[in-house]
Amino acid sequence: MNKLRRTMLFCPASEPKMFYNTPVYNPDCIIFDLEDAVAYAEKDSARDLLCEAVKTLDFKDIEIFVRINPLYTTFGETDVREVVKAGVRNIRLPMCETAEDVKKLEVLLAEVEKENNIEVGTVKIQCAIETPKGVLNALAIATASPRVVAISFGAEDYTRTLGVDRTKTAKELTHARSYIVLAASVANVDAIDTVWADVSDIEGFRAEAQEAKILGFSGKSCIHPAQVKEVHKIFTPSSEEIEKSLRIISAAKEAEEKGVGVITVDGKMVDVPVIQKAERIVDLAKAAKVLK
Repeated sequence: MNKLRRTMLFCPASEPKMFYNTPVYNPDCIIFDLEDAVAYAEKDSARDLLCEAVKTLDFKDIEIFVRINPLYTTFGETDVREVVKAGVRNIRLPMCETAEDVKKLEVLLAEVEKENNIEVGTVKIQCAIETPKGVLNALAIATASPRVVAISFGAEDYTRTLGVDRTKTAKELTHARSYIVLAASVANVDAIDTVWADVSDIEGFRAEAQEAKILGFSGKSCIHPAQVKEVHKIFTPSSEEIEKSLRIISAAKEAEEKGVGVITVDGKMVDVPVIQKAERIVDLAKAAKVLK
C-alpha cells in the first residue's frame, strides 16, 4: 500500500513554536505552509525558519510536506530550491490545474536535485486541486509524473472560483470530490480531502470526514490539532473490520491450498475483489499500528 496519509496537519511556517508543538499531535503528515498562512512581507523569513527547522529538528515517523507558493509568483522557485536543499522531500503544489503545471515543477526539481547531488526523482509531489479546471484535469494531473504521490482537494478556492457558497451538506462538492477520488484510484496515488474551516463544529467535521472515507479518500487535511484524532478514528479500521478481514484472508488461503474455487465467510460468497479489500484493510491496520 501507499504510505499512511490519514491526516495532513497544516502548520504555518512563520510560527517557530509550532515546529515543536505540531508533531506532538502525531499526524501522519505535516504540511508546513509557505503560501496562504504566511503574510507577503514574511515569505522570505518564514522560508528561512522552515529550512533551519528541517535541518535541526527530528520529526520521527511523521511525513513532512511543504506547501510552496505557486511557481508563477516571485517566491515559488526559491521555495523549491531552498527547502529541497534543506532536506525536504515532499512538495505540495498549490492551485494545480494542468499536467503542464506538474511537469514544470518536475523539471525544476530535477535541476535542484542535480545541483545538490540528490538522486533525480527523490522529491515527491502532492498536487492541490483547487479550481474547476483542476478538477476536470485531475486524471491528467495525477498521472503527469511518477513523482506524484497524492492529489488533494481544496474546497475553499474551488467554491470561490465556481461562484457558490460552501455549505455543511457539501452538495456543491459532490462531483469534484468523487472525480478526484476516481482519478487518484486510476493513478494509484492517494486522494486527500479538503479542510473543514469551522474548528468549533467538531460534529460537522466528523460527518464530512466520514463522508470522505465513504467516497474513497485516503485521508483528510486538518487545520487544527483536535481534528487529527477524529480523522484517525474514522480512517483506521475497526476491530470488527480487522477480524473479518483476517477471516477472509485465512479462508482464501485455505481454499487455495485445497484447490477450492468458491468460498464463503459469514454466509457470504468471497471472490477476488473481497479478498483484495480485506488485504488492504489488514495492511492499513498494520500501518496504523493497531495490528502487528
